[in-house]
Amino acid sequence: MIQWYPGHMHKAKKEYLKILPQIDLVIEVLDARIPFSSQNPLLTQLRKDKPCIKLLNKSDLADNTMVSIWQDQLERDSSVKTLVCHRGDVLTRKLPELCRSMIPVRDNRSTMIYALITGIPNVGKSTLINKLAGRHVTKTGNEAALTRLQQRVEITNDFMLIDTPGMLWPKIENENSGYRLAATGAIRDTAIDLQEVASFIADFLLASYPEMAQHRYALDILPDSGIEFLDAIAIKRGCIGAGGRVDYEKVSRLLVSELRKGDFGGICLETPEMLDQELAELEVIKAEKAAKKAARSGTKI
Repeated sequence: MIQWYPGHMHKAKKEYLKILPQIDLVIEVLDARIPFSSQNPLLTQLRKDKPCIKLLNKSDLADNTMVSIWQDQLERDSSVKTLVCHRGDVLTRKLPELCRSMIPVRDNRSTMIYALITGIPNVGKSTLINKLAGRHVTKTGNEAALTRLQQRVEITNDFMLIDTPGMLWPKIENENSGYRLAATGAIRDTAIDLQEVASFIADFLLASYPEMAQHRYALDILPDSGIEFLDAIAIKRGCIGAGGRVDYEKVSRLLVSELRKGDFGGICLETPEMLDQELAELEVIKAEKAAKKAARSGTKI
């Protein structure tokens, strides 16, 4: 379990609560490679029944077949519509039109639509806003948590975006979701051990995208385990230290960097079935912990 709640994240939550009554709908920017793990469960609680567009960004780095499956999964919620895009994609032009289609016609107030755009750090929200606005209005970069202040961006004369800081939630209970967030750069590299993240990626690639993994590093034989895969990459890429030992820090950094850049091709790090299993296992673990806690309390009594 990963627990963290920096001060600016707490401030972002307070700003959400303050602005939500004033907006017509929510646009949540997700990373198309991790559509579930990049969702903020707090946002679902806060927005309640307000319409929501799940914007699956960075689709150029994702597995398109799996992205379509995730769209169907997300739209099972009747208040949710999805849109797939990436920073060089004209699909972002469809966003204002989709927003209008989700808002009832109103005769008693301004036709201006106020949309809150949000997303966890490093999902590409600021780049998308700049694209929509046709000008540089927000700071962009590859490091998490660049947006710190709320701002309003008029896209057209009847469509206003309200930008908010990226907000994570107090604790990431599903350990695998934590690794996925770290792998894609949503969590700072200092939050989780880089070698653990690389091992997670290595195991995942072997299980889900073995051909991509083998082709990327021109391996004659694909290793059976993640650690052996890292060893093979280290040999191929010269990540060898003194005494001929594998430099796991160096090869881990290389693997994580190449995944983030999309050097393997389009991948998704999770499937709906995968998440169903992980969440079911998590519920069992939570129930066991609750039972142990209750037993300890009973003993004390």
